[in-house]
Amino acid sequence: MEWKVVKTEKAYQLALNRLELIFDSKASDSTFAEAELLVLLIEKYEQETEPAFATLDPIEVIKFKMEQNNMRNKDLAQILGSKSKSSEILNRKRRLTLSMIRKITTALGLSAELLIGDYELAK
Repeated sequence: MEWKVVKTEKAYQLALNRLELIFDSKASDSTFAEAELLVLLIEKYEQETEPAFATLDPIEVIKFKMEQNNMRNKDLAQILGSKSKSSEILNRKRRLTLSMIRKITTALGLSAELLIGDYELAK
């Protein structure tokens, strides 16, 4: 497929889906250059369409995307593999791990950069 600048949600989803398939390409693979290009196109689209996320903490980003996708806490629990983990994350009683960030970014179509920032835990 010939890729162009991503300007629509549909094109964004197509790019995400394709990148998911070829993400683990090695430099010697024919799909490596395509994967590099898709990363750049996806990041540019995310920066242009979701600039407000830069000032939000990771938990607010997750909650916002869940709301956009009509998701409930139980949906996040399925992504994370546990209702207690989901609850603890959303209630700021537990920090996101790298594994959780990977699962959430894949499921919600977010950039990992949005979730790696520091945030306050509940006391």
